[in-house]
Amino acid sequence: MTRTRKIIAVLVAAMGPLVLVVLARIPLGGALWASAGMAVLMALILRPIRPPTARVTTPVPVRQDGHAAQEVLGILPDPVIVVGAQERVEFANPAACAIYPGFEPGILLSLLVRHPEVLAVAGRARIKGAVQEVRFALRRPSERFLRVMALPLKTGRMALVFQDETELHRAEHMRAGFLANVSHELRTPLASLSGYIDTLGGHAKDDAAAQERFLAIMADQAARMGRLIDDLLSLSRIEMDAHLAPKTQMDLNAALSDVKDALTPVFTARGVQVQMELPAAPVYILGERDQVIQVIQNLIDNAIKYTPKGQNVTVSLMADVRRQSPGFDQKALGENAPRLQIVEAPRDPGQRFVMLEVRDPGPGIPAEHLPRLGERFYRVEAGKTSERTGTGLGLAIVKHIINRHRGGFSVQSQPGVGTVFTVALPRAQ
Repeated sequence: MTRTRKIIAVLVAAMGPLVLVVLARIPLGGALWASAGMAVLMALILRPIRPPTARVTTPVPVRQDGHAAQEVLGILPDPVIVVGAQERVEFANPAACAIYPGFEPGILLSLLVRHPEVLAVAGRARIKGAVQEVRFALRRPSERFLRVMALPLKTGRMALVFQDETELHRAEHMRAGFLANVSHELRTPLASLSGYIDTLGGHAKDDAAAQERFLAIMADQAARMGRLIDDLLSLSRIEMDAHLAPKTQMDLNAALSDVKDALTPVFTARGVQVQMELPAAPVYILGERDQVIQVIQNLIDNAIKYTPKGQNVTVSLMADVRRQSPGFDQKALGENAPRLQIVEAPRDPGQRFVMLEVRDPGPGIPAEHLPRLGERFYRVEAGKTSERTGTGLGLAIVKHIINRHRGGFSVQSQPGVGTVFTVALPRAQ
């Protein structure tokens, strides 16, 4: 509606009460008040309705100084270096400064980074304008294996992002070594079996004495292969359940007695005795019986192999030892004999353990071999009283079982004195 028409409508509304003065003889004062009221009412009715105005907010400018980005890069565990167009380093986070401590804003990249692989990948990325990467080894202060990616940025800048692949490299190295060791361990008995089979099928096929001797050797080699496969399967099963701590109770005293009975023919044949020093009452631990028996059997059998004829293997048991008590870390062979923790027991001060010690009076283990005990296929052959019949997985199996049981495993040895293996297993409340 136009403004003129609105004014006419207001006047008509205002004249209505005045017409009533003439026709209906209404008092003039009341008619004037009514006329004013009608005019105001009509004006309000004809007032245009405006849509609600949207709330206007002032935009917050984005910070362009890079402080927020530097703060984020500063807390990243991976090293990051930002290089300007003139090959000068503009930024390096603390992780990068730990590798290259000579960082100063504006320093040339070639003066900060002395690894040719990193400089070469940065050059390729700048020339090609695309992401480039390379892997290299960092020898100091400790050996690390890194992967570096060169990421071209705007205005000729570049970001060098490092990723630590040390653990991945070690796992791959261990896997390759494991496969090589398994192949080697299986190849020897297989070659022996193949050779004797050819001999029996050739010139020894009519020699009864040679057949008897060769068949006995073949049986030993087949048994060795069987033990190796059994140990590998056992190790695989233990690793699969490594995250599941046993919750069942078992009597360790009874398990030790069962193992002694099972190994009696073995140590009797070797002229060795196993002396048990056990509490009179049952000793309950949290453990899986089959695996705990495997630990006991491996340690006692290993001690028998190293014990000279006519001497004793000593097995002792302490039923209740707290983690913080002096007896937990006692050295059975004295303070001067080297001792190594193969598996570190949990440091919960309230945890109570059962301590099992297996001691042999054998030739002992040189100190340089102690850090490698528990590795797969690692053997210390010097001084063993019997030929090599083990698989080299016995202590590795013990190590993984103790890990799963959330216990501790240590060794103390001194050449000419003997060796003590100590196992700590959580005591059942």
